[in-house]
Amino acid sequence: MRDIAHKQITLRTAKATGIIFCSAETIERIKNNGLPKGNLFDVARAAGFIGAKLTPQLLPHCHPVTIDGMEISFDFLSQEKHAELFPDAVFSRIGIVISGEAKSIGRTGIEMEMLTAVSVAALEIYDMLKPVDTTLEIGHIRLLEKKGGKSDRKKYFSTSPVCAVLVCSDSCAEGKREDRSGQLIKQMLENIKAEVKYYKILPDDKEQIQSQIKEWVTEDVHFIFTTGGTGLGPRDNTVGAVKEILERDADGITEAMRNFGQMRTPLAMMSRGVAGSIAQSLIVTLPGSTDGARESLEAILPAVFHARKMMKGGGH
Repeated sequence: MRDIAHKQITLRTAKATGIIFCSAETIERIKNNGLPKGNLFDVARAAGFIGAKLTPQLLPHCHPVTIDGMEISFDFLSQEKHAELFPDAVFSRIGIVISGEAKSIGRTGIEMEMLTAVSVAALEIYDMLKPVDTTLEIGHIRLLEKKGGKSDRKKYFSTSPVCAVLVCSDSCAEGKREDRSGQLIKQMLENIKAEVKYYKILPDDKEQIQSQIKEWVTEDVHFIFTTGGTGLGPRDNTVGAVKEILERDADGITEAMRNFGQMRTPLAMMSRGVAGSIAQSLIVTLPGSTDGARESLEAILPAVFHARKMMKGGGH
């Protein structure tokens, strides 16, 4: 199974639909409650719920998810009601439309659970109708919509955010140690289509750090990520240097990073990271370790890019 430990816990939703085609006589039997196996839709709905809950047992690569809400509904196929869901050719036939919607708060989507629920509900209807109808056919099962996780990425930025990465490290500046965290940050930003316009290494010196950040702010670099200097060491000056020049704090960003990191290592509580804005630029201080930098970015990307719209007066 794929490792999803790096993913954020967010609200995930999914909608799916499907059709079971049948005869006109069968529709009349359903409407008149004349089926030999009794109530159709309540049993099919329950079967769909069970199918959704058993999805990880049926599909080997599916992670178990918490199903926080699920609705399954049934309707008789109608062009007036369902024209947006199916091609025109479908409406020359008679059938039952199965629709479902599910919610889950977790690290991975719930679309497979919703598709399984619709599929199992269709099979249950097939089983209950097969004594009276030999023309049954299941089809057009598909995902209508999914939200959450990567699916929401486009809503956080419409154009590529312009970023700068500032490595604050005495040893890297002196050439005694190779920078890894800054390069990792640069790669992660580029992987989500951000433009990393600047990458620079400076010693962990207050004046130099402040001067460089102010220069990038003047140039209207959208997002400035520093790495290093967030610990408790005598030369960890980055946090203090950045905090002095921030115009507005964005403590929720650092809370998200620490919370995400704390679920992976208790050492995350030692980070003194800060975040905030100057003019229309957002500055975020990240740890100097590669794991710390990676986990902190995993906690806030890509949602942090929404800050640009807010700083320009666009609201939430």
